[in-house]
Amino acid sequence: MIETPRLILRAFRDDDREAFAAMNADPRVGEWLGGVRTRAESDQTIDRINTHIAQRGYDFWAAARRSDDQLVGMIGVRFHEQSPPGPCIEMGWRLSSAVQGQGLATEGARAALAWGFANIDTPEIIAFTAATNLKSQAVMTRIGMIADPSRDFDHPALAEDHPLRRHVVYAVRRP
Repeated sequence: MIETPRLILRAFRDDDREAFAAMNADPRVGEWLGGVRTRAESDQTIDRINTHIAQRGYDFWAAARRSDDQLVGMIGVRFHEQSPPGPCIEMGWRLSSAVQGQGLATEGARAALAWGFANIDTPEIIAFTAATNLKSQAVMTRIGMIADPSRDFDHPALAEDHPLRRHVVYAVRRP
């Protein structure tokens, strides 16, 4: 578990499932995921993440507000096996539209990044997003990541004409 002034990053619990599914069904969140996710897909994501946390000790953790333990998203680091851009340690976040713009992604990502370098033997941690997702790119910059255009890629899960297909890669080396 990781604590920041406003967040707790922890494994998902069964009582997080409804809030996570609602977040993933929100078109404002799905806009950057290539579409919304069903309840079944959200539950599968939680199950997969918790399996990785049990095996490795890390993945994208549930992000809950410290004040009331309400799930507001997920933030963390994970081993990304697929290429592109992997294999690598990837940082990522997804927040409920109700809390976006409050600095929680930056706060949680900064803490997850520090945790990653303290606990994972890796020379760098990367993050990637759609080339048009300027808000996520701003978070990457705020936490010290630098754009690496030589590693940008077309996301293989998205159709050639999909507006989110082109992805940009940011990286930060171990301090």
